[in-house]
Amino acid sequence: MPRIVTPWRSVAAAFALNGVLLGCWASRVPAIAAGFGLDEGALGLLLLVMGVGALVSFPIAGTLADRFGAVRVTRWIASIYLVSIALVGLAPVVPALGLALFLFGMCHGAMDVAMNSWAAEVERHMGRSVMSSFHAMWSLGAGLGAAGGFAATSLSLPVSLHFVLAAALTALLFGPFLRIDWTSRIAAGGAGDPVFAFPRGALVFVGLIALGAGLGEGAAVDWSAVFLADVLGAAETQATLGYAVFSVTMVAMRLCVDRLITRHGPRRVALVSGLLAASGYVLCAVSTALPLALASFVLMGMGYAAVIPLAFSRAAADPDIPAGQAIASVATLGYGAMLMGPPAIGFIADVSSLRVSFVLVGLFALLIAVLSPVLGRARPTSTTA
Repeated sequence: MPRIVTPWRSVAAAFALNGVLLGCWASRVPAIAAGFGLDEGALGLLLLVMGVGALVSFPIAGTLADRFGAVRVTRWIASIYLVSIALVGLAPVVPALGLALFLFGMCHGAMDVAMNSWAAEVERHMGRSVMSSFHAMWSLGAGLGAAGGFAATSLSLPVSLHFVLAAALTALLFGPFLRIDWTSRIAAGGAGDPVFAFPRGALVFVGLIALGAGLGEGAAVDWSAVFLADVLGAAETQATLGYAVFSVTMVAMRLCVDRLITRHGPRRVALVSGLLAASGYVLCAVSTALPLALASFVLMGMGYAAVIPLAFSRAAADPDIPAGQAIASVATLGYGAMLMGPPAIGFIADVSSLRVSFVLVGLFALLIAVLSPVLGRARPTSTTA
């Protein structure tokens, strides 16, 4: 009888759990804002607090994963993450909500680093590329969380009850898969090692690849609907199609791109990915009709699907920096671009146009193609324990 709990399914469950909780939060942001009477400025500040929590957590999680093992740290953080979303829902006042969101952001970011380190171990164990499939599970989990939010809103469930129930159900559904017998690699290091290892050598260019991908994904999230509505004059319902097309394409690609990586290698896939993403943004910038713009978002989804998984796989295999710290440093650049890129795009659009901003994002996507040779495999120097 085949085993239900396998290494791939365990890591996939961790990614799905992470995505579900973020999807739950994202689906109830309007309700939370209305419940606390938050204007756009106050809500933006709380979102920034959450983002800073994630950025702060990256180096800490990387160090913990290297010293105690990625699988163990993933389990620890998942437990706190489940509690944190309940705290967000139960927060009685805005200051408490801010503290809860900072913890929620830290847990989300820390688990991202730890589970990607674990995913890299499983990928090496399986002997073929599977990182993109894990990221597809995250996307599916986020969609499931958002669907749960839609159901909770339709049933008029208060946010507090929704988040408590979501935490409990998510733990019951995915928790058993995390209890696998797995021994993580532990880096040989001492107590005096730095908490954060800056990228060096080829890892600097891997970080720049992640930055280019993070900027492109962040722009698609925050500016796709604005572009379609304000630049092309699309109706409000039509404007939502841009990110929807982008997301569906990305999930579909992540479910199949591992085979392409195994067959053609990470360098060629990254090269084509960068060219596709750049073509998508340039096509969007020059488009004058909605169908052409939607086609450009398909190209973007195809282009960005494999980039962050490839960057994390390469970071975990870096010969100079332990896997956890390497992934943390790359994640800081990638997710930092997701956080800080959209405001920069808005500033550039304010002094020029959103079309010009999209062309600049396309140039950063082109950087992925130019730097693709650094994504060749490297052997890690970690030891097992």
